[in-house]
Amino acid sequence: MHLDLYVALAGLIVGFTVGMTGTGGGALMTPVLVLLFKVQPFAAVSSDIVASLFMRPVGAAVHIRHRTVQWKLVTWLVVGSVPAAFAGVFILRALGDTQQLQDRLKLILGAVLLVAAAGMTLRLYMSTVERRRRQQAALLGTATSPRPLVVRPVGLVAVGIVGGLIVGMTSVGSGSLIIICLSFMYPMLRGSQLVGTDLVQAVPLVASAALAQILFGQFELGLTTSILIGSLPGVYIGARVSSRAPDGLIRGAIVFVLVASALRLLGVPTETLGWVMLGGLVVAFPLWGAADAASRPGHEWAVTGLSRRLWIGLQAAGALFGVGFVAAIAYFTSARPRLRAVEDPTSIGEPRVVDQAHAAALD
Repeated sequence: MHLDLYVALAGLIVGFTVGMTGTGGGALMTPVLVLLFKVQPFAAVSSDIVASLFMRPVGAAVHIRHRTVQWKLVTWLVVGSVPAAFAGVFILRALGDTQQLQDRLKLILGAVLLVAAAGMTLRLYMSTVERRRRQQAALLGTATSPRPLVVRPVGLVAVGIVGGLIVGMTSVGSGSLIIICLSFMYPMLRGSQLVGTDLVQAVPLVASAALAQILFGQFELGLTTSILIGSLPGVYIGARVSSRAPDGLIRGAIVFVLVASALRLLGVPTETLGWVMLGGLVVAFPLWGAADAASRPGHEWAVTGLSRRLWIGLQAAGALFGVGFVAAIAYFTSARPRLRAVEDPTSIGEPRVVDQAHAAALD
């Protein structure tokens, strides 16, 4: 068994990111193996899935202890996802191991990463809107009881089947895709309940995919062990420091990395990709910061003594001239933490506990 210390170092960095932000390793580790270490896509997907099997139960156990798992939803998701994940690996392997198929898997992985990046952005936006809505309702005294949860077996099984197939074929999809579907189907669920439900259903899903990879895939013990050597302590360290991390900045950086990896896997030349991502970073980052600043209620700005108009203007107006990029860095590292400190604890407490606690996190 050959251990690669560089792969272990990459696993440490990815694991640290997972523990600190709640973003899963599948969407990060697989493209790192393919693009940086030149691992064949089949072997990268196979080894990454098996490695993730050892991290998933950690986060699931945390949520089970905090009673944030909707077991009825888990049951129906598993009905669809477990056989679909196994079938996804089997179907992919049955298609052969030609270079053409390896190249096609790169394209599939690139497309899935783009969807994952879009899903992460949408999820962040939806959680921000929901948090603001709860805060406003609490301030006005108009908070109402949440709508009752009505289980929809057909829809849940369908989501499980699609998610299971994607995870089995690419190792990406559980936290990035399934949780988005759950948030649309059950908007009454809190963030902690969405994450807890998704993490628990992902355990048998990943176990099924991992078993299929061991039986039919290109599972490499040395590669998987190298990933685990770095990722397990990385997850723990990341979870420990998550309470002090500028979450919005880090999640934006992860979206940036996912998009860059996706475009490279889709065949965009390196030089072109560099210019596109540089331009996108300089413009999109301050616009992200301006949107976040605009979404924060007036009482937070009043309490902190910060100027809402100034922070929005500096980022939005300066986005095309480079000034906005510097202003965005200052906003996410200085102003935003002060604004978060005065948020209503009842509206953000549980999601922050989730972000700090679940070490296996999302995919």
